[in-house]
Amino acid sequence: MKEIVLKDLSLENIKVNIEENVAIVTMSRPKALNALNNQTLEELDAIIESVSVDKSILGVIITGEGKGFVAGADIAQMRPYKAEEGRNYAEYAQSVFNKIEALGKPVIAAVNGYALGGGCELSMSCDLRIASEKAVFGQPEVNLGVIPCFGGTQRLPRLIGS
Repeated sequence: MKEIVLKDLSLENIKVNIEENVAIVTMSRPKALNALNNQTLEELDAIIESVSVDKSILGVIITGEGKGFVAGADIAQMRPYKAEEGRNYAEYAQSVFNKIEALGKPVIAAVNGYALGGGCELSMSCDLRIASEKAVFGQPEVNLGVIPCFGGTQRLPRLIGS
């Protein structure tokens, strides 16, 4: 596996700071409430890959800039998708969230605002969720006839238990 160095990543939608061996990953599309578009998912994927091989990073905190943690999928990007494009997007997002879940280092979701749809599912892929008083969790995509397709339908029951 090729080692990716965090400082060498070209990031536009996510900010990463290393503090005391912890990667602070801040979703940074505040005007879009940090909605997940393809570029943001690719950046998050590269960050997780890098963290997985960097022995100096002992944990990760994921948070959001502005009023949102992550407001879910970027609907504006998805609107023109044909079925196959939508499926590919959902499968890719789920694969990134699976990597977070399997990272082998503690990952904390510091939910500071809206965690809707894919944002709620992102928080579920983390080991621990810490919510501010302004945190809002939900799966509003079901109102559009869309299932939570980033793995949330499997993660939520596992988190809640029987």
